[in-house]
Amino acid sequence: MENLAGKTAVVTGAGSGMGRAFAERFARAGMNVVLADVEEPKLDEAVAAITATGAQAIGVPTDVTDGDAVDRLRDAAIDAFGRVHVLCNNAGVAGGPASGGEWVLENEWRWVLEVNLWGVIHGHRAFLPHLVEGGEGHIVNTASMAGLFPGHSAYSASKWAVVGITQGLFNSMRMRGTGVGVSCLCPGWVNTEIDRSERNRPEWAAPGLGVEASAEEAAIRAFVSEQLRSGMQPDAVADLVHDAIMSGQFWIFTDDQMVQSLAGDYEALLSGTNPPERMLGD
Repeated sequence: MENLAGKTAVVTGAGSGMGRAFAERFARAGMNVVLADVEEPKLDEAVAAITATGAQAIGVPTDVTDGDAVDRLRDAAIDAFGRVHVLCNNAGVAGGPASGGEWVLENEWRWVLEVNLWGVIHGHRAFLPHLVEGGEGHIVNTASMAGLFPGHSAYSASKWAVVGITQGLFNSMRMRGTGVGVSCLCPGWVNTEIDRSERNRPEWAAPGLGVEASAEEAAIRAFVSEQLRSGMQPDAVADLVHDAIMSGQFWIFTDDQMVQSLAGDYEALLSGTNPPERMLGD
């Protein structure tokens, strides 16, 4: 897209973290912004901060696991600003104790997959016909480097799926000549609160009595939290996303060293040998 000024962006998970940073960056580019989040107080705060700068923004409380709610988000954006040009499917959760490792808890996996994967699917279904009809637009799906590294967890599985469907959508939009660009954001360590996703866990997804993280899982979570707090700032990621939309770039990475470390995985794939034994961050 050559110019964003006067156009409209919809961002899910926009109450905090990267989503809020995206919304603020789009506002600085002159866009109208529609912020969506399940946390209404944070959503209201983010909208107020943007409108205080003179930019046009509205907030729409949205649970991305609910397809009807995502339809209402689309309708609210169109009612407010006429058209949508950019969609950031950014809402995500990391899961809670015992979401990986030896435990495979159905309600835990359902919650993470419904937010991280079905949230993206609902976004595609609700917004794509509108974007294609307009002949111009861009979708940014927030995946993760965890979608490229091995990991036995609901989070890793959800992000691998997002990477796959985003590549498929990119190819489809390009081959059909729709004018709709697609980007896949695979952040490494970014200073967000995704490790505190428990605050938004619905009652039906409670892990159950007696289920606690093992010592190994607790250590991994402590390591993840430490890395996140010292990670890239969301504003810097927002700049990368803005630039990718402008240039039509598919891959958006925040950590070149992590990307380079994937070479061994793909060498093993091409040679048919066993993959290297390591996890994200190794």
